[in-house]
Amino acid sequence: MIKTIDTSKVNEYKFALIETEKGTMKLKLFGDEAPQTVCNFATLAIEGFYKDLNFHRVIPNFVIQGGCPHGNGIGGPGYEIICECDDQEHKHERGTLSMAHAG
Repeated sequence: MIKTIDTSKVNEYKFALIETEKGTMKLKLFGDEAPQTVCNFATLAIEGFYKDLNFHRVIPNFVIQGGCPHGNGIGGPGYEIICECDDQEHKHERGTLSMAHAG
């Protein structure tokens, strides 16, 4: 099911913090490029969806993946959102936060 995300608060979500046992990561969010993705991420975080979840996939010097409630990469919040990955200024470079896309 594709869920339409309320983007009315997108301008409030400029940064996010991810706290881990290794330290805190500060993330810059680009709501102008991906408003539904940013608002979905922020809402899930505020609601506690990510609390106490682990990074289930770690490949040194390449990628870490987290956010799966099952711990294996196949779980999620129970819905999908539209893909906002076309024609974006910011690309997948070192240090980029991205959302998984199963399509």
